[in-house]
Amino acid sequence: MRIVTAEEMYTIDNYTFQQIGISEDTLMECAGQSVTKHIMEKINAHQPIVVLAGAGNNGGDGFVIARILKSYGYTVQLWVIPPYEKIKGAAKHALEVYIRSGYRVDYFSGNEERFFTLLSTYDVIIDCLLGIGVKGDLRSPYEEIIQEINSLKSRQVISIDIPSGVPADGGKVTLAVKAETTIAIQYPKVGAYTYPAASFYGEVQVADIGIPPLVGKECAQKRMLWTEQQVKQYLPNRPAHSHKGANGKGLLLGGSQRMTGAIMLSAKASLRSGAGLLTVAVPDVIHPIVATHFLEAMYMPCASENGHFKGEVDLNFNAFDVIAIGPGMGRTKGGQKVVEVALKQQMPVVLDADALFHLKELLFLLKSRSKPTVITPHAGEMARLCGVSIDDVENNRFGLSKKFAEEHGVYLVLKGPSTIVTTPGGEQFVNPTGNSALAKGGTGDVLTGIILAFMLQHKSIQAAISNAVFVHGQSADLLIEGKHTKMDVLATDLIEHLPATLKLLK
Repeated sequence: MRIVTAEEMYTIDNYTFQQIGISEDTLMECAGQSVTKHIMEKINAHQPIVVLAGAGNNGGDGFVIARILKSYGYTVQLWVIPPYEKIKGAAKHALEVYIRSGYRVDYFSGNEERFFTLLSTYDVIIDCLLGIGVKGDLRSPYEEIIQEINSLKSRQVISIDIPSGVPADGGKVTLAVKAETTIAIQYPKVGAYTYPAASFYGEVQVADIGIPPLVGKECAQKRMLWTEQQVKQYLPNRPAHSHKGANGKGLLLGGSQRMTGAIMLSAKASLRSGAGLLTVAVPDVIHPIVATHFLEAMYMPCASENGHFKGEVDLNFNAFDVIAIGPGMGRTKGGQKVVEVALKQQMPVVLDADALFHLKELLFLLKSRSKPTVITPHAGEMARLCGVSIDDVENNRFGLSKKFAEEHGVYLVLKGPSTIVTTPGGEQFVNPTGNSALAKGGTGDVLTGIILAFMLQHKSIQAAISNAVFVHGQSADLLIEGKHTKMDVLATDLIEHLPATLKLLK
């Protein structure tokens, strides 16, 4: 499923009108019909419903929605906020069809007191006030109306396309409708996957209105939602004749005397996620600790200094298919030498945690690599790599990810709510799973282990990474649906729940 910016959506609409030949009136009717089907699944005909419509196409969609709901016997009142003369184009045509169908319109202008008195009497508020063109602070009367909507806590609020007042591309939100559900038209918008904008959307559903897939390919960047359908399509199946070597030989480097847990979490997650053979390279001082926690891995003690890697790594790297490095290794000069050695190996490398700290000084090595490089920063690590603030990252997650991945030729996993996986070619895949239970130490180490294991088994690097992120997030979701809360989930809980998650997807 494609995710678009406001500008891309305008281009898609114009291409559909001019090149495909579907008229604006027809498209608005299709939008109203499709959205109404979603609405009818969430409400019943006996609830008092109000449709609040603005002047633009979002308001036009509201006119169609109100008409169709009425035709099915729903109790609906349509309030049009701007005066009649302000409504133009396809929206005006949709309003005239509504009126000619014998239905009543209530206008806000001149009836303000009655409007605010009645607003609290509706069980369902359908928000068609403002669309993707909104910019800057809201003006009266929209400011007052949205404030009143948000004060009605017990009402079901359904926003159409985007919650009114939210910038379609995300960013700062001064005031916007706080929706329980948002029904996006044809494609969800970028703001639905970036915070703080995403916090206004509630549950996001998508109404297909019949725009041919060709239009999206022609008019928008490849920015996709990675859904369960894709996960199931790409998850590998083990043939009956497979053996441990056929399921990949992975090398995991990390750990230090102060942080033994991180490397153990990554290792166990990798084994739980199907790695055929796993070798764990750690400073020799912690080898006795790490090796006693699970028996399935092989171990390579490395020279240490003050509890960290000294820098010399006596390994035959050619014996491995994928390297993952970083969890718990610390930020010493010895650790930087180990990362440098790993990056000089011409095989896939995954960099996480402290390896990303060292990467800042080693970016020049990325251009010389012929094999895939995967980096997995959170917002703070991304800010350091790019030389910007964390706010800059959060306000431009898609743009910064794409720019960095293309410039340095890496697969970039920008972690956080709606984690974004960006390929070296700039294609982007957004993860829909996960919750704030993952905001806890150790969960990133678990993800590194899953990514390593999946890269050993998948044919596509992007699919391996996207599937790993999905499974990691869905494990957290399933834990919350069960006996856990978002407060008490541990990284080890995620690992123990991986079998249930994988079985569900299989």
